[in-house]
Amino acid sequence: MNKHSYPLGIVALMLAGCMNMQPKYERPAAPIPAQWPATADAVQKQATAPAVLGWEQFFTDPDLKKLIRQALENNRDLRVSTLNIEKARAQYQIQRADLFPKINATGSGTNQRTPAAASTTGSTLLTHQYSANLGFSSYELDFFGRVRSLRDQAVYQYLSTEEAKRSAQITLVAEVANAYLTMVADMESLELARETLRTQRESYDMTKRQLEFGSVTELTLRQAETSVESARADVAKYMTQVDQDRNALVLLVGTAPEVNLDETRSLKAVSQTATLPDGLPSTVLQNRPDVLEAERDLQGYNANIGAARAAFFPTISLTASAGVASNELGSLFNGSNRAWSFAPQIVLPIFNAGLNKANLKVAEVNRDISVAQYEKAIQTAFKEVSDSLAQRATLEEQLSAQTALVNATERSFTLSRLRFEKGLDNYLTVLDAQRSYYSAQQNLITVRLSDVSNQVTLYKVLGGGAF
Repeated sequence: MNKHSYPLGIVALMLAGCMNMQPKYERPAAPIPAQWPATADAVQKQATAPAVLGWEQFFTDPDLKKLIRQALENNRDLRVSTLNIEKARAQYQIQRADLFPKINATGSGTNQRTPAAASTTGSTLLTHQYSANLGFSSYELDFFGRVRSLRDQAVYQYLSTEEAKRSAQITLVAEVANAYLTMVADMESLELARETLRTQRESYDMTKRQLEFGSVTELTLRQAETSVESARADVAKYMTQVDQDRNALVLLVGTAPEVNLDETRSLKAVSQTATLPDGLPSTVLQNRPDVLEAERDLQGYNANIGAARAAFFPTISLTASAGVASNELGSLFNGSNRAWSFAPQIVLPIFNAGLNKANLKVAEVNRDISVAQYEKAIQTAFKEVSDSLAQRATLEEQLSAQTALVNATERSFTLSRLRFEKGLDNYLTVLDAQRSYYSAQQNLITVRLSDVSNQVTLYKVLGGGAF
């Protein structure tokens, strides 16, 4: 028997119960391990909070909270996502409306003059016809679930856009947080460059006086001058970066920030997040909005198969109306002028050159493609979380090592400067020590930024919290 043909008993059952011809939906198995890659216990404990806490609990800095709140209200990309939801909701209502007959009231009047030459009586005729009707036209009886399947597809499309919006919200929160923290880090680097420039100018002035007394050479003075100009170039560079950071943050917020972005902040002070509780299995990724969005798309394609299958069966539609008709407007609503019509129609597909089979094949392939996309979304989410956890496992050690390096280079710089002042070493040694100390301080800021950015990334890749 052809796989698309059905016994008469099944057809009768469909007619009696309006059978739904959609395949039963089963969520595909997640193609990922049940647990994250082996990492330190302390790292695993940091994998839960974003899935439990909303952003208002996860982030603790009051200025950052204000900026995130403004962005959620004013960001233009997020506004587009919201409008897409409205569009999908309207499309769902359109498809749902097809389940019900569309009832219309109509009224018409016809006045006609027939000349004597065209009249069957040989004299001019004047005729009048008036009617008023209430009825519906081309209402499809959904015996085989075609209309319901299309309605379900529209529902899943609507749910998919809901998840797309939540994904956009989480991404926006992470982008605002990272932009804010990057600005603060660059501000801190700018202050460090300014402080370095101030101390280098003092050192240059002292060296210049020593040259006047003949205790140093001009080479030493020029070496001190290079240090001053290098610090001055860094000040200009970080001023530009801070301005660009502000511009990026204003774009994300979508309106004039309620926070004074010119105020100097410390990265260590603003980078605190909520304490993270114990970890959880990788199956939590199935609740990530982009993964749920892929699943809603899959459910929509699954519903579309039902509509494609129903196309193999007859389409039954009804047209009916009831009203009154009269050749005189004044007697239109007399009881004897009632009129009605009832016109059922059945269309049975016999030959369409394989169109229905092709449409069903397309629907099935689209479903299979969507399964692969859903599995890829879970795999991508797993990789993103695993990468963040891998980075988290070493960040504490990086911070500890970088802090120790700052302390060591500071001591080295102090000792080399004392040796130069006592005439035991040349100024080039002082410059090398100063550059190492300055570089270690800048790298410490970078590692601190990486640490807090990693926490923000974990918030994002684990699916964020409630909105």
